[in-house]
Amino acid sequence: MKARKSRSAEFYANNPKAREKKKAYDTEYHSTEERRKYRSFLNKKNRDAGTYGNGDGKDYDHDEARMIMARRNRSKK
Repeated sequence: MKARKSRSAEFYANNPKAREKKKAYDTEYHSTEERRKYRSFLNKKNRDAGTYGNGDGKDYDHDEARMIMARRNRSKK
């Protein structure tokens, strides 16, 4: 069974100008100092927990202050 695309994925697939605009925004946003520090913080937590790069699918959860499955962590937001 093939997974269905989300509504936003379908929109951006059908609107190349909008996709380019979003890509430009995302590039600018994720290159800010705040986002870079946040990514390095998450990577450090992952390294300290011994899960960085081992493919276990875990992320650091700020609410629970522990490592949980990435799928669960990202769906909470």
